[in-house]
Amino acid sequence: MIKTKAYAAQSSTSELAPFELDRRSPGAEDVQIEILYCGVCHSDLHTARGEWHNTLYPSVPGHEIVGRVVAVGDKVRNFKAGDLAGVGCMVDSCGRCYSCHAGEEQYCETGFTGTYNGPVFGGENTYGGYSQNIVVKESFALHIKHTEKDLASVAPLLCAGITTYSPLRHWGAGPGQTVGIVGLGGLGHMGVKIAHAMGAQVVLFTTSSSKVEDGKRLGADEVCISTNPEQMAAYANQLDFILNTVAASHNLDAYLQLLKRDGTMTLVGAPAEPHPSPNVFNLIFKRRQIAGSLIGGIRETQDMLDFCAKHDIVSDIEMIPMDYINIAYERMLKSDVKYRFVIDMASLK
Repeated sequence: MIKTKAYAAQSSTSELAPFELDRRSPGAEDVQIEILYCGVCHSDLHTARGEWHNTLYPSVPGHEIVGRVVAVGDKVRNFKAGDLAGVGCMVDSCGRCYSCHAGEEQYCETGFTGTYNGPVFGGENTYGGYSQNIVVKESFALHIKHTEKDLASVAPLLCAGITTYSPLRHWGAGPGQTVGIVGLGGLGHMGVKIAHAMGAQVVLFTTSSSKVEDGKRLGADEVCISTNPEQMAAYANQLDFILNTVAASHNLDAYLQLLKRDGTMTLVGAPAEPHPSPNVFNLIFKRRQIAGSLIGGIRETQDMLDFCAKHDIVSDIEMIPMDYINIAYERMLKSDVKYRFVIDMASLK
């Protein structure tokens, strides 16, 4: 076993604090990664504070992991010591079901194993990236092709990047498509960058007029203040696709009306409370759809990392030391970060 320093929440009401855990020694098909940077996702906060009512304690969050390979098993062929590598939201799946065979491990019929908080449908706890190192199967490790100077900013791609890339790719964002991005936070700012790089006409919807210039800097062609009825009305029936990244319960009808016939709005934000039910007439009169999307499979996550390296896409981050995490959570609740916190794991002593 490998003694590993980490930060953990011991209950839904306790702050994250120093914790020591045991990692398994690398097996024949395993890769051991020294964690250099770990992004801070809103899912980390939801889990640490028990807001989804499924947390296994102690909870060591973190599924936006970038680091350096320090050891590999005898049967590992695609990684070697010294390589840069990443780990996203999953560390295992059944490998046998229809979804796993299709490279969509996130939809595993028996539930994938999360990088933290254990298997989706129950099982032993797993510990995430707020720690010094991690040991994973080679098949769940990812190659990082960005330059080393960008490593900290790459970390959020392992969740925020793939969470937005996958639906944009699946629903065909690209030249000739008008794509709306709802919300400019950790997910939304990646959605804007990626949709722009795919060649779509990008319209950002935000409640904050202070984000207009930032939205355009990130790649939005147009910015609409969603609290302004006149601005919203100008986009009625204009959008091919909407990626809704807002992680708070809100009225979906205002955005459904912006879709063209056969348009789709995909939800990737995971609110603690359900959204109000939409008006069915906003769906049936234009054959519109509401869909959902969950991260992406390992193959698609690697595609996303390669795409982002090719287009020089990284996350906008604020670097923090490990002992700042409880303050970072409070700031995250106030949307007081542009646009993702990343922990410098060298600060974990």
